Parts: sequence; C-alpha cells; structure tokens
Amino acid sequence: MADSKKNENSYQICNRCVMDTTASDIQFDENGNCNYCNEFIEKCSGIINEKPVEKRERLNRFVKNVKEEGKGKPYDCIIGVSGGVDSSWVLVKAVELGLRPLAVHMDNGWNSELAQNNIERLVKELGVDLFTYVIDWNEFRDLQESFFDADVVDIELLTDNAIAAINYQKARKLGIKYIISGSNTATEGVRMPPTWAAINKHDKTNILNIWKQFGKGTSLKSFPIYGAWDYVLDTFFRKIEWVRFLDFLDYKKSKALEVLSSEYGYVPYPYKHYESIFTRLYQGIILPKKFNVDKRKNHLSALILSGEMSRDEAMEKLSQIPYTSQSAMEEDLQYFLKKFRWKRGQFKEYLKRPAVPHSTYGEEPDLLKIPLKIVRLLRSLKGSKA
Repeated sequence: MADSKKNENSYQICNRCVMDTTASDIQFDENGNCNYCNEFIEKCSGIINEKPVEKRERLNRFVKNVKEEGKGKPYDCIIGVSGGVDSSWVLVKAVELGLRPLAVHMDNGWNSELAQNNIERLVKELGVDLFTYVIDWNEFRDLQESFFDADVVDIELLTDNAIAAINYQKARKLGIKYIISGSNTATEGVRMPPTWAAINKHDKTNILNIWKQFGKGTSLKSFPIYGAWDYVLDTFFRKIEWVRFLDFLDYKKSKALEVLSSEYGYVPYPYKHYESIFTRLYQGIILPKKFNVDKRKNHLSALILSGEMSRDEAMEKLSQIPYTSQSAMEEDLQYFLKKFRWKRGQFKEYLKRPAVPHSTYGEEPDLLKIPLKIVRLLRSLKGSKA
C-alpha cells in the first residue's frame, strides 16, 4: 500500500484512529489511514482476533509451565502492581488460575492515596503477599530534577527503569523465571512515536550521564538502575521471561474495571497511568505544553483498534483537558511545586525551554543494541508460539 508523506506545514489526523501529525514519523495512505494503525492491524490482529479456543490453549500451556517451574518455591511468578487497571486485573486472573504470585510494587514518592488503597484492598482480598520497594525521595528528586534540567522528553524513563530493575532483582533473588506484566496489546498495541519517549527503557548510560551532568547528589544508593546488558543477561542467560499476560486473555478493560470495582472496591482513574500523581502532571501538563505530546492519542487509538472504544468517543475525550477538572490539575501542580520546592515561575520557565534529544547526553553503546534486538526478537517469536 503506497504511503503519501505528510505535509510538514499542515495538520492531519488519521481517519481510523486518533494519531496525528504531532507524531514526527506519521504517514497516511490513500484512505487517510496512518502507518500507526496500519502497523497495529498487521502486527496485533492475530492477538486481538485470536480464536478463543487457541487463546485458551496458549493460556493453559503457559499456566502449566509457570506452575511446574515454581514447584518447591514460595512463589511461582512475580507480578508488578501499580494500582492501575491492567496490573490489578493480571493479579486477579493469576490467582483465579491457581498461580502463586508475589506482588511487587515500586514506591518512588509519587503514589496517590487512591493507588495505595487500591493495591492494599486487592492484595488483602486475594491473600497475596506484597513486596514494596521504596526509593529514597531525595535521590529520586535529584534524578528527576536532573532530567528537568536536561530538557529531555522522557522523565518517566526513571520510573520505568526502576520498575524493571526491581522486578528482575526480585525474580533473581527468589529463583523465579516468570515476571507477569500488565502490558498488553489491547491498550498498548499502538507503538510510541520515536520523539515521545526514550527508545530504550533500559538505557542505564543515558540516565547516569544526565544525572552526572545535572545532579546535585553524590551517590545513588537506593535507585535500582537497570541497563541493556542487565536485560540481556536476565533474559538470554538467566531465562527470566517478562510476559504480556493479558494477551493470553480476552481482555476488555471496561469489563475488567466493572469486576474490580464491584468485587474488590477498586476506584478508577480518568486516564491510563494516572495512579501516579507525577504521571498525571507529566502526561496532563508537561508533555502537552513543553513537548506538544498528548499520550492519550496513543492510548485511545489502541482502544479504538481493539474495538473497545469508538473513534467518536476518543475524539470527545481528546476535546477535553487531560484532567477531571481544572481544579484537579491545579491541585496536582501545587502539590508538585511544594514537593519539589519550586516556584511557579521556575516551572513556567522550564516549560518555555526547547526540548533536547536524549541522544545528546549519550546512550547505551551500539554493540549492546545487537544482543538487545536479538533478545527482543526471540521474545516476540516465543510469545507468538506460546
């Protein structure tokens, strides 16, 4: 199918999803459909439209493997929990299937009270053990301020990297081979544009270089930094698998939310990843105002293409501010300023500064990218055959 390149001087939105020309590499075909949703349909339709019998067979094989590998161990899998719908539903379904998970949570100082309550209620109801790793707040603030000073787009690289590190560390320590994740095709199958986030979430070099240039602290004692080589060792040599568990299920986020709310007292958030106060501020204020990025387009497009939401519904949501109200947005901003000890003018000046690419500060060595690509390819192939 021939693609016509976008006109850089004009705005265009996809006719099928809600991705638009704020994505730097977007292209549109003769029907006005973009490469993002075309890629989703090509790569993800097999999972979204998989026959129920085949999906159930894959699930049964996976559950059997986890149980066999976990014999004689206190737990047979790790499940990272954030308080969000996806990871909460993974925990519920894993227990229903007879798995014995250890719930692992990373506290970086930005948990909302609602998220903490959701996690506590859920693990108590399910009878699951919870391990919470707390990062020293002064360290994490220093790291975040470094990323602010560097003017890079992916401040959440720090959180994503720490989450991976903690889950893999716990798996190594306990001899567990499976980390069951809430990441999934139905809500995350539309890829992230290259300028909207760091390309490599395991980029230890980028994190350390930015911190060394802008950080004020002298050491990182509690931040569990994780590099591409760590990922290669854990995945290829230690055989630890990070599994997109929800792809084994007929996952409908709206239905999962109904059950979580009615049976476990779960209280929802307005948008994906809004269980974190900082993530709300980051996605609701920082990304749109400083980087012209609205991640709702990416998340809502996945829901449209997986049949969970109409395009009209998504467009209606995008017409609204990315908060429940202006007062809620202001409340989060005030909380951020107080916690960071910033003046409002300091934040405004930050928003005005131009963005700087992550690559400016150095990235993982090119030699590491080769085994990293091999491992990811093998994971992808194994997942399609599981």
